[in-house]
Amino acid sequence: MDQLSLWGGNPLQGQVAVSGAKNAALPIMAAALAIPGETRLERIPHLRDIVSMQGILEHLGMRVNWSGPHSLAIEHGSQDAFRVDYELMRTIRAGVCVLGPLLARRKQACVSLPGGCNIGHRPIDLHLQGLAALGAEIRIEHGYVWASAGQLRGADIDLTGPRGSSVTGTCNVMTAACLALGRTVLRGAALEPEVVDLGNFLNRAGARIQGLGTSELLIDGVKELQSVEYEIIPDRIEAATWMIAAAATRGSLELLNVQPEHLKFVIELLQRAGVNVSSASNRIAVHCPQELAPVSVVAEPYPGFPTDVQAQWAALMTTVQGQSEVRDRVFPDRFIYAAELMRMGARIEKIPDGIRIQGVE
Repeated sequence: MDQLSLWGGNPLQGQVAVSGAKNAALPIMAAALAIPGETRLERIPHLRDIVSMQGILEHLGMRVNWSGPHSLAIEHGSQDAFRVDYELMRTIRAGVCVLGPLLARRKQACVSLPGGCNIGHRPIDLHLQGLAALGAEIRIEHGYVWASAGQLRGADIDLTGPRGSSVTGTCNVMTAACLALGRTVLRGAALEPEVVDLGNFLNRAGARIQGLGTSELLIDGVKELQSVEYEIIPDRIEAATWMIAAAATRGSLELLNVQPEHLKFVIELLQRAGVNVSSASNRIAVHCPQELAPVSVVAEPYPGFPTDVQAQWAALMTTVQGQSEVRDRVFPDRFIYAAELMRMGARIEKIPDGIRIQGVE
């Protein structure tokens, strides 16, 4: 799709069922490489990134079949490839998540340095340092990561980076450590729900991971993982986007199939702006009055305000009288969209690590 045509001016109303989380589904799909039997996944969103990951897995010799609109079955085929070329990796940064599972199961990997969305500098040094600590031999040549290992061995690893923990780095090292000999202590682990979901998936497959949802994981390696069926968590980014869209259009929405505990910070800020938000076990209701208050945000790692939602928040603040600021401590350069909002009449100026917005009518 090259173009979307929108006719605005109407408040959003009604019910929306939130999809499964893409950012949880991708590393879980990659982790299927480390499981000798069949992996069955439910609530998989049918998105371009998912199809790209499917292509990577099929290139590596996996059989991937859609057994329903949001159901995937993944199993090993007759070929055990270990190389993923640039053409497959260039459109999806999460493709790097195959590195750890390939090392753990097939003992070698050759993966192009990742591509994906252009939101700032995102090196994979922490991935490589963590895998090397487990005993992998790693080199980078001509834009490719070459990695090999015999028996991975547990280690004490710190994944804390200059801007906090690495989500995909935690996923890669955690998956590899599940099949390492002995115990791995993983410090500086990312806290994001998508990381916890991967850990729960691996534990369902027979892994022994303790401390999920904290910054320190204890992983006792097992000899082999087992076939598993698993349902992906709801997408908190999609849910937050719907909530903010309801507020921006001064509408009312009820979101179904959500986990409100993953959205506490977003809910709190919407309420601070004057939006009425109520939640139950798997539902969130949003009702927005005509007048809202400006609220500044700083995007930070979970449980802070999500970096993937700061652009939506900025768009909302352009409709609110008064001044607000949006900063991003995860990806400080993630403000390319501001120029496009200004073309639509928004009053925005650049400030260090963010933007300042003066709401307009």
